[in-house]
Amino acid sequence: MSLETIVFVIGTFIAAFVTGISGFAFGMVAAAIWLQALTPVQTTLMIVAYALLVQGYAVWKLRSSIVTARLWPFLVGSAVGIPLGLLALKWLSAAQLKSATGILLILFSTYNLLSPKMPSMAWAGRSGDGLVGVLNGGLGASTGLAGILVVIWSGMRGWSRDEQRAVFQPTAVVTFLMCLLAFGSAGVVSADSMWLFALGLPALVIGTLMGWAVYGKLSEAAFRKVVLWLLLFAGVTLAATSR
Repeated sequence: MSLETIVFVIGTFIAAFVTGISGFAFGMVAAAIWLQALTPVQTTLMIVAYALLVQGYAVWKLRSSIVTARLWPFLVGSAVGIPLGLLALKWLSAAQLKSATGILLILFSTYNLLSPKMPSMAWAGRSGDGLVGVLNGGLGASTGLAGILVVIWSGMRGWSRDEQRAVFQPTAVVTFLMCLLAFGSAGVVSADSMWLFALGLPALVIGTLMGWAVYGKLSEAAFRKVVLWLLLFAGVTLAATSR
């Protein structure tokens, strides 16, 4: 295999492993590695395709924890936010939005790593969940960062780790599915991309299963730390690469 192919496979394994543990950050981790070997278009397509599989597997694993009444405000809100995000790009570039998001993630994660617990939003209710869904859809459509805001909000709502993942991972699945359908209709999928997809599948499966094995051993406190450190990593990556 070529060096580019090796980098791609290693990046796939690491991103799947991290996502298996935390439930998010596949795109952040994968892009940081894949962009050393793949084109931006290939990277985006592989992130959406693989993240859909990883998140879909997680939704199946957590199916007993999914509460439809809790989930629908995020899904409806995200659907409303997607066209708003596309409109936002007329006034702000994706780079500016990513930079602002990165700074907010750095501030949020640093504060909460130094604080004994996250600020509580248990009182917010479904209206608050729906508003976060709108913001999530807007951010996803304008920058591709669907799910980050729902991850933060789920922790602040005071839900357990399984309850958190049973909210932000189904939301991510719906978003990635819509993106993949859009890519297919735009003719972005090529024979080379399909070959890459098949090549990386074993690494994706192994990394995901190993990540879930580690997740099963994490306490609530340890899971919170993992999420916050990954949010900090995401913020630094966004702020450093959005120019």
